[in-house]
Amino acid sequence: MKRIFIFLVCMTSFVFSANLTIAVAANVSYAIAPLTKAFEEMYPETSVKVIHGSSGKLTAQISHGAPYDLFLSANMKYPQHLYEANLTLGEPVVYAQGALAILSNQTRDLKQGLALFTDASIKKIAIANPKTAPYGVAAKEALEHAKLYTLLKEKFVYGESISQTVIYATSAADVGIIAKSSLYAPQMLHYKEGRQWVDVNASLYTPIDQGMVILKRAKEKPEAKAFYDFMLGKKAKEILTSYGYKVP
Repeated sequence: MKRIFIFLVCMTSFVFSANLTIAVAANVSYAIAPLTKAFEEMYPETSVKVIHGSSGKLTAQISHGAPYDLFLSANMKYPQHLYEANLTLGEPVVYAQGALAILSNQTRDLKQGLALFTDASIKKIAIANPKTAPYGVAAKEALEHAKLYTLLKEKFVYGESISQTVIYATSAADVGIIAKSSLYAPQMLHYKEGRQWVDVNASLYTPIDQGMVILKRAKEKPEAKAFYDFMLGKKAKEILTSYGYKVP
């Protein structure tokens, strides 16, 4: 009987000690806490660890064997690259569509849109690095389509990720182009639409489809598939929508 009891205790410890490590693009860092909380309420036996970073750097880490189970990217390019490198269990799917916003720590005439950046009072403009951050690619594209990129290039302050860009936009720069989702974080709610922030005209950049993949190291982890399914389900979509994303 004692042996059976010890066996059952061990089995219970095994069942309720599942760990999941998720690599998350910086723009999702604002929404990931309520997402993981909702998931863990549904699956209390699973503990979720989140690693934040730019999509480019996370992809490089995964390519070099980083022990992540899922990857939530800020675009489709990076997870597609991992799929083509045979590092995932399937092709990436779109879990959300992001958007750009202009942010300033001062009240400004935001009706001008990106044209505001040509004002003489604007000395520094924060954008994410297009080499590592998909939101940086989108910001560059928007500025190019507005015929402002070359004109303003000397004013740019580059953030390694979109979360770092938000910090720069509210401290080291006069304005910035950031992920709209960041503005829905509790610590950002004092910035008001039309006064300190405004949407970037969506016609100026390619829609930011954000991709998700399960990585091959999670092949024997049913909790990885559970989180994947959760992200495509109703509750996750409600949370993502509340953070300014569009959902499929």
